[in-house]
Amino acid sequence: MDDISFDDFLKVDIRVGRISRAEPYPEARKPAIKLWIDFGAEIGEKRSSAQITAHYDPASLVGKQVMAVVNFPPRQIGKFMSEVLVLGLPDDAGEIVLITPDQTVPLGGRMH
Repeated sequence: MDDISFDDFLKVDIRVGRISRAEPYPEARKPAIKLWIDFGAEIGEKRSSAQITAHYDPASLVGKQVMAVVNFPPRQIGKFMSEVLVLGLPDDAGEIVLITPDQTVPLGGRMH
């Protein structure tokens, strides 16, 4: 594993947002859910596509706080433009579990 400097780490802008809308994305190559995430006044609402269908359904995601990288360039996922990268970790079967704060925190807060 390559070492990075602290300045390199600071370039990655990881923020907390709240999922305001979630829809199935059956057109995706792999099963996914389309997310609209509110990052507060500074950043606003951004979209993401996440392969999280093993543990989540769209209705259960609305209102959930999640962590996401907000300074990657947008990426076209099929017909959907993903603007942020939602963060998660694989479980024992390799299915993604979202990274979330364990307490409610202000939207747009940057990870330190």
